[in-house]
Amino acid sequence: MSYTYVPKGVCSQKMEFELNGSVIKKLVVTNGCNGNLSGIGKLVEGMEIDEVITRLQGINCGTRTTSCPDQIAKALIEFRETINNK
Repeated sequence: MSYTYVPKGVCSQKMEFELNGSVIKKLVVTNGCNGNLSGIGKLVEGMEIDEVITRLQGINCGTRTTSCPDQIAKALIEFRETINNK
């Protein structure tokens, strides 16, 4: 299953997830800090959604109240809620 999220308050512009049930198969982030986000994408491959949310939720970037990792968590929360409401 594919899921696309438009992050808010960060440099990245789009987050595209490929999921197998509750496991992340692939994450591609458009724009933002390419090296860091490519690394995060590789790290979360094979992880359960809830584990990624726990690890990334609440991380800030400098003086911002969010970050790309925090936005990944928000995307996954939104995805989980969408699936649960079907």
